[in-house]
Amino acid sequence: MGFLEENGIRLFQFGMEGGKEPFVSIPDDTIREALKVVLDVHNHPLLIHCKRGKHRTGCVVGCLRKLQRWCLSSIFDEYQRFAAAKARVSDQRFMELFDVSSLKHLQSSLIFWKR
Repeated sequence: MGFLEENGIRLFQFGMEGGKEPFVSIPDDTIREALKVVLDVHNHPLLIHCKRGKHRTGCVVGCLRKLQRWCLSSIFDEYQRFAAAKARVSDQRFMELFDVSSLKHLQSSLIFWKR
């Protein structure tokens, strides 16, 4: 915490439980709150990470990519490259079904994020 303070780094934490299938419950509203932080340019640069940097991170980034209008196959490809053998069908299903419509008003900040 001292390092963060000394360097003017803000920490945002979103309580998402880790766990294995079939007991994983990805909280839609928490992902939405995390995306609001990610999309706010006042928070940039930023690092998105969870315990292992795969599942919860993958879901946040996958939903961001969906908001950026990436096709699902590209979203899943990126997710699988980072999750590797630990990729979960439940994470991909969550990304597929995630409704980005309530975040559409924030899309103008995505211009610089496009491939």
